[in-house]
Amino acid sequence: MSEYAQVIRPVFEKNRRIIAVSDVHGNLDFFRGLLKQIRFSTADILVIVGDLLEKGPDSLPLLREVMALSRTHTVYPLCGNCDGLVARFFETDEMDQRFYSAYLPMHPESTIRQMAQEIGYSDWQDLPGLRQALRAHYGAERAWLEAMPTILETEHLVFVHGGVPSVEGMERLNRWRCMKNDDFLGQGHSFPKYVVVGHWPVTLYHPHIPSAHPILCRQRRIVSIDGGCVLKVDGQLNALILPDEASEAFSWEYYDGLPVYTALDAQQPSADSVNIRWGRSDLELLEEGEELSLCRHLETGRKLWILNRYLRRSGDRLWCEDSTDYRLAVAPGDRLSLVAETKHGYLMKKDGVTGWYTGRLGPDKTLEALDDPC
Repeated sequence: MSEYAQVIRPVFEKNRRIIAVSDVHGNLDFFRGLLKQIRFSTADILVIVGDLLEKGPDSLPLLREVMALSRTHTVYPLCGNCDGLVARFFETDEMDQRFYSAYLPMHPESTIRQMAQEIGYSDWQDLPGLRQALRAHYGAERAWLEAMPTILETEHLVFVHGGVPSVEGMERLNRWRCMKNDDFLGQGHSFPKYVVVGHWPVTLYHPHIPSAHPILCRQRRIVSIDGGCVLKVDGQLNALILPDEASEAFSWEYYDGLPVYTALDAQQPSADSVNIRWGRSDLELLEEGEELSLCRHLETGRKLWILNRYLRRSGDRLWCEDSTDYRLAVAPGDRLSLVAETKHGYLMKKDGVTGWYTGRLGPDKTLEALDDPC
């Protein structure tokens, strides 16, 4: 593979809906659920903005499903850093000792190990032998992965997994840095056309309220769409939707697979809250409880109750999965998705935002209406 970004510039026909999805991460159920929800059809254009693979349970079947979908629908899969690591294993042994030898033992769900298991290759720690076996059995998958471009540019849009510093001279950009580009919104870039990125879960940008819905920066013309699918307990797979390539009428839908209920009681939102995020989640335990424990968030000094199932220890270090003390704004009749149930209330999602709800829940009225034969 070239070290430089591969840029494609297809012409999107007018009046075709454009759908951008990123960071599916081997979650076949979410991918199918989202496409069904948005009624994806042959009239649409689907851009997969990288990281189709790795981390989730179904990378290999998902890869094959998207390969098949590409033969019947208009699909543009772009390469993310996780996809690139799978493709790189086929190509060269230069990263065996400094990456794959440590990565594969820790990730039994990896695409590479799924391939090894499928063909009955049990000694997957023999990296040269495994590479030879995968090359012999997975020629079509290898070719498809290696053909994935880095950047897709149209008249009004750019799609790239991690981000770019400029839309000028993109063929001269380092390919890997376009794919793995952390905290892209925090780099201060602005563009003459909309740049759609994934890679960095959008909830990491929110210090107070955990929100997984896409971030649209119209002034800077950046749209960040990674909903934390697979990576976050309450993560979701987002679909950014445009009715036409020249339109700026962005909308979005998401799929998170969580059970849905109807709120029966009103609740006012928190006036102040914290969103404890990956990489900034170190804690001090103050009081251990049956379901939740009182902790001090070391970065902010804030005290809050955190689900015990979210707590993690590494030696003397205590940290947690993404957590919050935010109370959702709820009106009776709102549809809420259940993340966790406790004796003290519910951790719920509303329109992509996670928070606590202490009211009563009823069945999802929308489903009841659909099931009503009258």
